Formats: sequence, C-alpha cells, structure tokens
Amino acid sequence: MKDHTQISDLPQPGREAGAGGALSIAAVERDTGLSKDTLRVWERRYGFPQPVRDACDERLYPPDQLARLRLIARLLSAGLRPGRVVPLPLAELQQLAQQAAPPDTTLAGSPELQALLTLVRRHEVLALRRALNQAVLRLGLARFLTELLAPLNVQVGEAWVRGEMQVFEEHMYTESVVAVLRSALGSTGSMPQPGRPRVLLATFPQEAHALGLLMAETMLALEGCECISLGAQTPVAEIVQAAQAHQAHIVALSFSAAFNAQLLLRGLQELRERLPAAVQIWVGGSHPVLQRRAPAGVTPVPRLQDIPRLLAPWTAQAGGNRRDAG
Repeated sequence: MKDHTQISDLPQPGREAGAGGALSIAAVERDTGLSKDTLRVWERRYGFPQPVRDACDERLYPPDQLARLRLIARLLSAGLRPGRVVPLPLAELQQLAQQAAPPDTTLAGSPELQALLTLVRRHEVLALRRALNQAVLRLGLARFLTELLAPLNVQVGEAWVRGEMQVFEEHMYTESVVAVLRSALGSTGSMPQPGRPRVLLATFPQEAHALGLLMAETMLALEGCECISLGAQTPVAEIVQAAQAHQAHIVALSFSAAFNAQLLLRGLQELRERLPAAVQIWVGGSHPVLQRRAPAGVTPVPRLQDIPRLLAPWTAQAGGNRRDAG
C-alpha cells in the first residue's frame, strides 16, 4: 500500500483531500457521522485512528483508516460500544459487522419494503419519492411513519451496517424521505390544537443526523402540537434561549448511535440545569445510552408510537377545559 505519510501526497492548506486520498477531520466527520471530538478522544484512548499531519499540523486520515472508521460507525449504530470495536483491525470489524446486523427476515419478507430498498440501490430517486408519496396517500401520514418508514429506516440502517449500502446511497435515501415528509406535512394543513404543548426540536452540535427529528416533528404536529424546529447542530445556549423566547413546554432532541456519549450526557445535564423544571426534555434516536442511563429529568422516547401516550396529560387537560367551558 502506498505510504500516505509522504509530504507530496498530503493536501495543500485549505484543501480537504490530497493525491493519496487522505481526508481532513471535517471531511471524515461528514462522511462517517463521528464527531471531531470523538475522533480525537479515540486517538488518545485507543491509539486509533492515527492521522498524519499536513504542513499546517492539521490531521489527515488516509483511506485505509477511513474504511475502518466507516465500519466502526456502522457497528456503533448497531449498538456496540466503542471500547469493543475501535481497537479492532479491519478484517475483524468486517466479520463483526456481518454478525451485528444479520438480515431481518421479518422485514425482508415485505414486498413493499424490498421494492423501496431496490429503488435506493438502483439510485432511482424520482421513483423512490413517487413510491413514498403514494404510500403516504394510501396509509395516511401517521401510519406511514410508524408502519412503513420506521421499519424501512431499520432496513436501510442494517444494510449500511452490513456494508451493502454506500454512504452516498444512505444520504440519497435520507434526502428523499425528508423531501416527502416536508411536502406531506405542509399539505396536511395541521394546526396546533388548544391545550397541546409547544415543542422546540433540535440536535446538539456535531449531531448532523436530523431525519429522526423530522419524523418526531411530523408525529407531534399530527397530534396537534405547535412545533418549532431549530434543525441540526444547535448549541445548548441557543436551545435554552429559543425555549425561553418561544415559551416551549417541551424540548425534543434526537441522537444517532455514533454521537459521543460523554458529550450527550454533559449536554443533557447542562440543558436540564438551565431550563425551568416545568419544561420537559424528550430524547429519541438510536443512541444506546438513552435507554441505559438517561439523566434525571430527561424523558426517553424510544418509538414514535410513544408520543401520543406521553402527550396524554395535555390531552386530558384540554378535554377537561372543554368540558368546563361547556
């Protein structure tokens, strides 16, 4: 293999890749979803990755290390812990990826899911969006979210873990789903219902995955909530200010499995300390730490189907207010 530490192969300052294919830390973060802080911590704790340095002493990651990092990100998404997988060589990571995400025969048996996955693999973007839009019309938006899109996301994620789907294909799928959900949500004409909570939605800095957040926003809007989305990568201080400005009743956050666990816990603790006790914090996503040890005062939301149950106190209060008014 070519020696990637040769200066002639390194990117020039300001560029993200050199002739040898080494990538900057920002490019690796976008490619894998692993945050810059996570990469630096692993470098110190596990001795991997081992980036080379350019003339400006900036980290650069050769292609062989990027391949390992992609597999590690897949395994974290499957629920494995960093200490188990980060030190492993590429061959063992590949074997572990096959074991971690065996094909789901239950979901794989659905002809509709398989047809949608086939469209992703064939890169037929327009056909994929048309099929998703048709499913929204047939099922209704709520059933589309819970009965089709949620299991489809599982299939896409497991295919990615097994290495059967490339990063660009997963990104194409995500963008298609976002477009369909935004269009469907806009066409429903859903209006906030009296007595339902006002919900602020966001992700923390270095969490660029926002599809789960949009799915939650859609379900909340269908339940009559007023939703204000700040989108991805919002600093904690800005979330606090926005919650105060909008008088939010709930702050809803989403975390992918690759997000740094310590940053997650510290951020949630800081957010809980800075928000009034009356403002609830809901957290969803695939990060395993959310189910094992969510901080006090933070409510895990494992599934979209749990949202109506969690909204029950507002629903009951609104019903009581209507009866009193009558």
